[in-house]
Amino acid sequence: MKLLKVFIFFMFFTVFQAQAQKSIIYTHELVEFNDAMRLYSGKDYVASQLIFHRIKNSFDEASELKARSYYYEAFCAIRLKQKNADDLMNAFFEKFPTSTKRNTAFLEVGDYYFNNRSYAYALKWFNKINENNLTLYNQEDFNFKKAYALFAVGSFAKSRTYFSKLLDSDKYGAQAKYYYGYMAYQDDDYSEADKYLNQVADNKGFDDDIPYYMANIKFKTGKFQEAIDAALPLLEKSNGIQQSELSKIIGESYFNLNEFENATPYLLDYKGKKGKWNNTDYYLLGYAYYQQKDYDEAVLWFSKIIDGNNAVSQNAYYHLAECYLKSDKKQEALNAFRNAKQMDFNADIKKDAWLNYAKLSYELGNPYKSVAEVIQEYLAAYPDEIDQAEVKDYLISAYISANDFEGALTYLKNVDSEDNDAYHKVAFLYGIQLFKDQRFERAIENFNLSIGTSSNSIYQARSLFWKGESLYRLKKFEEALTSFKAFSDMDEAKETKENATVLYHMAYTYFQMKDYNQAGGHFNEFLAISIDQNLARDSYLRLGDCFFALSGYFKAIPAYQKVIDANEADVDYAQLQIAFCHGYMGETEKKINSLINFTEVNLKSTLRDDAFYELGNSYVKLSKNNEALAAYDEVVTNYRMSSLVSKSLLKQGLVYFNSDQNDQALEKYKKVVSVYPGTDEAKEAIANAKQIYVQQGRVDEYERFIRNVDYVNVTDEEIDNTMFASAEQFYLTNNLEKAIESLRKYEERFPAGANALTANFFLADALNRTDQLEKAVPYYQFILDKDKNQYTERSLVNVASYYLDNENWEQAMVLLSRLEKEAETEQNILFAQSNLMKGNYAIKNFTLAEAYADKVMEHPKLEPKILSDAQIIIARSAFETGDLLKAQDAFKVVEETATGELKAEAVYYDAYFLNEEGNYKLSNVSVQKLASDYSPYRYWGGKGLIIMANNFYELEDAYQATYILESVIQKFSEYEDLVESARTELNRIKTLESKTNSSVIIEKG
Repeated sequence: MKLLKVFIFFMFFTVFQAQAQKSIIYTHELVEFNDAMRLYSGKDYVASQLIFHRIKNSFDEASELKARSYYYEAFCAIRLKQKNADDLMNAFFEKFPTSTKRNTAFLEVGDYYFNNRSYAYALKWFNKINENNLTLYNQEDFNFKKAYALFAVGSFAKSRTYFSKLLDSDKYGAQAKYYYGYMAYQDDDYSEADKYLNQVADNKGFDDDIPYYMANIKFKTGKFQEAIDAALPLLEKSNGIQQSELSKIIGESYFNLNEFENATPYLLDYKGKKGKWNNTDYYLLGYAYYQQKDYDEAVLWFSKIIDGNNAVSQNAYYHLAECYLKSDKKQEALNAFRNAKQMDFNADIKKDAWLNYAKLSYELGNPYKSVAEVIQEYLAAYPDEIDQAEVKDYLISAYISANDFEGALTYLKNVDSEDNDAYHKVAFLYGIQLFKDQRFERAIENFNLSIGTSSNSIYQARSLFWKGESLYRLKKFEEALTSFKAFSDMDEAKETKENATVLYHMAYTYFQMKDYNQAGGHFNEFLAISIDQNLARDSYLRLGDCFFALSGYFKAIPAYQKVIDANEADVDYAQLQIAFCHGYMGETEKKINSLINFTEVNLKSTLRDDAFYELGNSYVKLSKNNEALAAYDEVVTNYRMSSLVSKSLLKQGLVYFNSDQNDQALEKYKKVVSVYPGTDEAKEAIANAKQIYVQQGRVDEYERFIRNVDYVNVTDEEIDNTMFASAEQFYLTNNLEKAIESLRKYEERFPAGANALTANFFLADALNRTDQLEKAVPYYQFILDKDKNQYTERSLVNVASYYLDNENWEQAMVLLSRLEKEAETEQNILFAQSNLMKGNYAIKNFTLAEAYADKVMEHPKLEPKILSDAQIIIARSAFETGDLLKAQDAFKVVEETATGELKAEAVYYDAYFLNEEGNYKLSNVSVQKLASDYSPYRYWGGKGLIIMANNFYELEDAYQATYILESVIQKFSEYEDLVESARTELNRIKTLESKTNSSVIIEKG
């Protein structure tokens, strides 16, 4: 029992001792906790944090002091901005989820970040708070701080929710109304903004911008006069951005009240957003000037609207078009109407813009597509409009103006208009177009269409005339004559311009038919009435030829003399023909004197070799052998490429033979045989030489001579001649298929025969005439491989033509160069030079191209097509070589004479050079001419539009410039170079315009 008491006492003492020891420790930690709190309150967060960290695990798990030590350690980390601060605070919340400090902690941490303006961090903690557990006092404070934090981070919708709880608060009500009203203003909720901002408008503690907001609210809610009244007093006290914005409010308010004169100065004072206006700003000012009838100023501002694609832009472009019309700028109006009609925002504007666009296209031409296409699109879009008949008339005229006669005929057929005059007029005009393009068969088809059903006798008559001319070009002379006579028999023919020349054309037709009596009679009739000096001169020339052909030499001389007296083209030909007339009239001395005079005067004539040859013949008749030999020597020595050289050598041989100078005669004959093998002269020379050798008993010499002539086989000579004669008869009777067969057999049997030269030419010519030119080339080449002969010139022309047709410029130019030197006819010299001109241009040898073009221009009598080609190549080559002054002058000449695409090109360059000179308005006139008169030539039209765009930009019309360039990009996609040029220029202009217009969109890439 005593032992039990001792044990109990011992146990009690032990427990007591342990509790006492624990109490002492707890008391010590509490003291440190209190010290830490004291340091925390004194903002010594570093020291305080160290103590909290050291003692936090000394307390029981359930102890509130343990929880608070964790909390304040984390809060010190937040205040010290330590990286692990959030981790420490989150650790507190995870470790003590039931702590009474939890909700307060969220609030305190949020407040800390809020007070330090870290609103995003504050919201992070505010969002964790259980708002239902807040006291009424804390609730109001919390709502304000969270509302403001949300406001600060731009979360206006949530912010308005929290501020709405404070609108009636004594403490925060004024501030809540301000911020609530401000956010309503920013959200375009002008009713709410007006309600709450108006309640604090007189509160000096808020933003000075409230009066501005109120003015803007009045404006935005359509209370324009109230907006003006509110903004005007503010304008005097404001500056900078607010002054600009107030000017905008006042200006637009006046605008909406239709007080455009009052609106203008305020609209002008607006500085834009960040120094830039947008398309709407430009529209308002443009429309204000438009309403004041100041159209030039309206254009200035409307034309700055770029990249517009909304109702405002459609309205702007429509009114811009009206302003252009008021200022007589129709081309600009066309573009603006086109832009307005492409938009669908306002149907009435679209329709009216489209009608105006169609009418202006008809009046001016259209650079983007054919006028006919534009009008057809309008008719299809608005089939029930009352102006359909008028617009359809425009359509027919548009086809005719654009020379699109085929399109006009197709349209008229589709609308069942074959009986009306328009149909037959168009058929006639289409025939004329086809005639100019040398498509004579098609031309005749259309002339027949007009002749057969026309109710208009004038077009019937004119169609008969041009049908005759087409048949003449097809060498159907009898049919041509029939058509010309039918024309002359019509009374209406007298009312046509063709009547003045029909006798001339009939005369030429008879001339081609070799009916020289009828031809001469008609030339005489024409000369009695003609006032055209060129045609009269040509008629006298052909009249002389008619008398000459009829052996009426005495009558021929006065006709030729008329040509000489005119002193224009063909003077040398007329002089030579007069000399021939004297000869045929037996007046040999007169002939000789005429020929001598000819050679002295016509130093550059291509007929000089003919003159010397005939002079030699005339001296032979008078037995003046020395003079004859000298005349023939002129041909042989100075005209080595002439076909008369072989004849002159043969004649010299005959002179020597007749004067018993046989050795000299043999020398000439041998030269003919060796230099001109296979020619008729060579054959005659062999025969004459044989006669001399036989007469002189020198038969062995003849045998040696003849065996050295490789193209004469003595044993096969008879067979050679027989085979050739057989083939020749087929050729001469135009049995070309048999001729080709026979001539090929001859070539195989006698490739170097006596008739090989002629046989090769006949074979080549027969193949050529049966459309087998490619097969003919080797036979022509056989001739060209020989020295010059009577077939050389024609062979050169035909082989060169073959290579030209195949665009083989290298081969063609070799032959053309030879032809230029060897040709004896003016026509073939011109053929060579004109094609050398084209060939050098094709291979970009512009200097030579230009030189040959100059040569071509020296010819006195040029066909319009050749003249036009020469002029355009001079212009193009000068441009390519940088001689811009010459190019400019040359293109002006082209413009005066050319037709079709060449004319379009010349007009483009007129616009180009005017742009280079800074004559932008005149340059635009040329581009407009290009659009109206030459719309089928789209490439030049597109290039012209790029010039026009540059012109407009230099004239400070950015709208026209950008619109035109965008249209080129859209409408000329088939021409990559045009699209690239347009895109480059468009980006350049837009880059410049974007500096002042925020609506401008610059294409990337």
